Amino acid sequence: MSLEYTSSEMMSVTAARALENGMTCFVGIGLPSEAANLARLTHAPDVVLIYESGTLQTKPDTLPLSIGDGELCESALTTVAVPEMFRYWLQGGKVSVGFLGTAQIDRFANLNTTLIGDYKAPKVRLPGGGGAPEIATNAGEVFITLKHSKRAFVKDVDFVTTLGFGRDGKGRDNVPNIGKGPTRVITDLCVMKPDPETKELVVVSLHPGVTREDVIDATGWEIRFAEQLESTPEPSENELTILRELKARTERAHADA
Repeated sequence: MSLEYTSSEMMSVTAARALENGMTCFVGIGLPSEAANLARLTHAPDVVLIYESGTLQTKPDTLPLSIGDGELCESALTTVAVPEMFRYWLQGGKVSVGFLGTAQIDRFANLNTTLIGDYKAPKVRLPGGGGAPEIATNAGEVFITLKHSKRAFVKDVDFVTTLGFGRDGKGRDNVPNIGKGPTRVITDLCVMKPDPETKELVVVSLHPGVTREDVIDATGWEIRFAEQLESTPEPSENELTILRELKARTERAHADA
């Protein structure tokens, strides 16, 4: 009997599996937080989660609404000042992976969380960069997770808030002391990785039931597919149960807030 699951659950489980036990992960709020905590509650109990507000080895029982959520401090091993978090932990090279979400991403994995439209007269103002530009620069590598649509996956982002590989794919060339940058993008349709040469995102794995056409229709540029295209493994019953319990706990906690 095959398990029933949503495309969002498939995305979160796949993103969680990208994290390995013992990694130190700088976590963004939203989908990255969901995936990182699922990893901690399943196959990677010793993953060290760090949030921008200064919480180290954070083990929240419910998903935080923001980096200022009290659940993060209460469940952390310790909390340090934000300047220490960035200057010592992040810039000191102690973060193996940054896990980020975004509003827009382009073919070279640049992220936009600043605005939609023209800079001087934007259609929409977004929350801004937060710590993402520093995370993308200083973490050993970056994972990105977001839902797949033409609105989110654009040929060129309206504004580069957070560097992937620059407008031409060469933004990290010959720059000292910088992480590898984005190494995978996980959506509700597929997994992408940058081409080793051009740095353009390439689909390496399709989720079960997803076709190439589904990905092409949801992407704002002429997306390429790997020669050896894989099928993403399905979620296990245990992963789905733990994810659903985590989300249910979070909903209950926030309903009482």
